[in-house]
Amino acid sequence: MPHDSRAKGSWPLFRSLASYSLPGDLMAGLTLAAIAIPEQMATARLGGFAPQIGFFAFMAGSLGFALLGGNRFLSCGADSTITPIFAGGLAALAATGTPEYQGLAIALALMVGAMMLAGGVFRLGGIANLLSVPVMVGFLAGISVHIIVSQLPGVLGLQSPSGPTLDRIGALASELGRINPLTFCIGFGVLAVVFVSETISAKIPGALIGLVAATLAVIALGLESKGVSVVGAVPGTLPRPTLPDLAPEQWVRLVPLAFVVTIVVMVQTAATTRSFPSDPEKPADVDRDFLGAGAGSVLSGLFGAFPVNASPPRTGIVAETGGQSQLAGLAAAAIVLALLAYGTGLLRHVPDAALGGILLFVALRIIRVKQIVTIYRQSPSEFLLIVATAALIIVLPIQQGAFLGIVLSLLHGIWSTTRARLVEFERVPGTTIWWPAHPQISGERVAGVAVIGLQAPLSFLNAPAFRSDVTKVLATTPQLLVLEASGMVEIDFTAAQILLDVFKVCSGQGVTVALARLESVRAQDAFERFRLFDALPREHVFHSVDEAVRKLAK
Repeated sequence: MPHDSRAKGSWPLFRSLASYSLPGDLMAGLTLAAIAIPEQMATARLGGFAPQIGFFAFMAGSLGFALLGGNRFLSCGADSTITPIFAGGLAALAATGTPEYQGLAIALALMVGAMMLAGGVFRLGGIANLLSVPVMVGFLAGISVHIIVSQLPGVLGLQSPSGPTLDRIGALASELGRINPLTFCIGFGVLAVVFVSETISAKIPGALIGLVAATLAVIALGLESKGVSVVGAVPGTLPRPTLPDLAPEQWVRLVPLAFVVTIVVMVQTAATTRSFPSDPEKPADVDRDFLGAGAGSVLSGLFGAFPVNASPPRTGIVAETGGQSQLAGLAAAAIVLALLAYGTGLLRHVPDAALGGILLFVALRIIRVKQIVTIYRQSPSEFLLIVATAALIIVLPIQQGAFLGIVLSLLHGIWSTTRARLVEFERVPGTTIWWPAHPQISGERVAGVAVIGLQAPLSFLNAPAFRSDVTKVLATTPQLLVLEASGMVEIDFTAAQILLDVFKVCSGQGVTVALARLESVRAQDAFERFRLFDALPREHVFHSVDEAVRKLAK
């Protein structure tokens, strides 16, 4: 039976342990460990780190999230979405695998963790909305290409080419005649095992099954002597407190990369916690989970690893296998710790191609084919956003492409706001309802009355177009102009000045102005702060358009 605590809502630490089921959480933790062990090894290799560093990241992410996070199911650890981003950024500052590279990764984890903690403390959950769905889909498609290009050489038994992604694709294509059939079979065999397992049930640890089978084949058939590279000795070291020895200017150079990684972590954490809510009856506490993910990255840095992220697939596993609390994640972390302490010898003969096969599956899984097709059919302009974002991620250095993807998402939001134009309203026949005019809906107009509205916040982005549209309406010489304001949820300073000008122009032309349905509390506050009632009499503010027309129309 789950254990419930009355103090659940008030616990400052380990809040997600307030309701647990010992048998369910331990079983979920065992399943989570079986899936996480090969995945964390593969993700560490993707970033240019030794396999045990991936284990450090998983333990830190699990402990940090259990400490401060709120979601009962969320699994936090090394993640293939952010790893290519920060690996590309760090590689531009230091050679992969060097102590300096490791130090920069530790510093980056601490910075990302600090930014996430600040996001939670200051309740900045809205930042997670900076990436629109089409941009995020394009972003994941671009990341997928990077993962595939980075892993194919190991799976095919070829030398890994260097340079930009497109050059690497060309170099790989020219080397296809020199494929090692053994590594090819291992890599794509593991990929097939994972794919079939996932198709049958996400609860089956296909990655672990494929990894064990490939390792046994390497040992039994002596494949190391036939050109199959293996992980080799994995030190049985345990995480210990560590701090990076970096000059101040190196910390400063990491800030842009930390910002990009933090935005992606925020987006994925928010999406994960909303997809697997602790209580379906209550909204997800995104800000609380930012604290948990932030604590995970800080601990990961202190453990000598890299930034961590929420994992939707692993979180789904915990929810589907009976997990009731973060005890499942802690149990999985304990199993990984035991493997590090006593079982690293089991990892010596794991073939690199098997880890590559696991990552190829991850890369194919994060391509949202159904969403891409749906967006293509329903919104061709936003499909172009997918293509543009993916192209930026693929063609440019990945951290620059990710940053420009964020910018592209913001520009799309700004463009959408600037498209908001004035709409005219008509009365629905036989009623007191005024509705936006539409060619296919018959409506009534009242002589000498113009009813207009803006179905968007009124801001500096669209206020000039608003004034231009009002001027065109005034050219029809109405006696009464009613502004239906239900859609104007916000009014900024620039927009307020333009509204004042509009009211004065109307007064100069002898046009009576009325305001109807100013429902937004923020818009009401703006009318007070910007002294808009100096130009618009308060008695001209009405609860409905019909009331305004009845009282002021001549």
